[in-house]
Amino acid sequence: MRTLRSGLVAAVAAAMFVGCAVAQSQDKQGADRAPAPDRPRRAQSAHDKAVQEFIDRAPLPKDDDEKKILAVLDDMYRNQRKGMMNIQLEDGRFLRLITEAVNAKHVVEIGTSNGYSGIWFCLALRKTGGKLTTHEIDEGRAALARKNFARAGVDKRVTLVMGDAHQEVLKLKEPIDVLFLDADKPGYIDYLNKLLPLVRPGGLILAHNTSNLGQAMKSYLDAVTKNPDLETLFVHRHDQGIGVTLKKR
Repeated sequence: MRTLRSGLVAAVAAAMFVGCAVAQSQDKQGADRAPAPDRPRRAQSAHDKAVQEFIDRAPLPKDDDEKKILAVLDDMYRNQRKGMMNIQLEDGRFLRLITEAVNAKHVVEIGTSNGYSGIWFCLALRKTGGKLTTHEIDEGRAALARKNFARAGVDKRVTLVMGDAHQEVLKLKEPIDVLFLDADKPGYIDYLNKLLPLVRPGGLILAHNTSNLGQAMKSYLDAVTKNPDLETLFVHRHDQGIGVTLKKR
């Protein structure tokens, strides 16, 4: 049986390969998907072009429940992105992959928005038997997220906490397998300081927007790259970027 660590290494390695090759990926879930408007563009290399058709292939559902969830995610990507500050499709697939690879039982998310990233987490959690605790400060976005969780059929796995996450996270007591930061960027360091003690050894801290908004989280980036108890890699650097930090055993 694979260890959690070997699963993590495989997941990150796969994500880094895809990140290098997908520089101009159009985030398709079908042949008719339009390119995401906020994806940066650059000229494709010969290598990019050689693998592009494989990168653009849609996720393949294993069962009817997964097919339903992917359909909801596709609808959200097409019709709800405006004003929601959602992650990219590629990032969502990465979150699902790495969460399932480490067999996460408890994911904590800071920044629910309309639930797009949370539903990607739930794709993994339905197989690991885990749950998601997600924090949102805006009631309008939270209300939309609740509807999306329900129509994807994952609402029973989700606890949505309203309010200022800087204060609300102090109420958390359970161990965390995966912590996902995607809210106020200068606040990342505060979330890290408050929640790192709850992240289990071998657990992960994922920080979104490390490429395009890294300047606003310099104190966080400094902390996760200078602490000998942590190991940090940066993936999807061609786009918004994700910092992947392992809490060493």
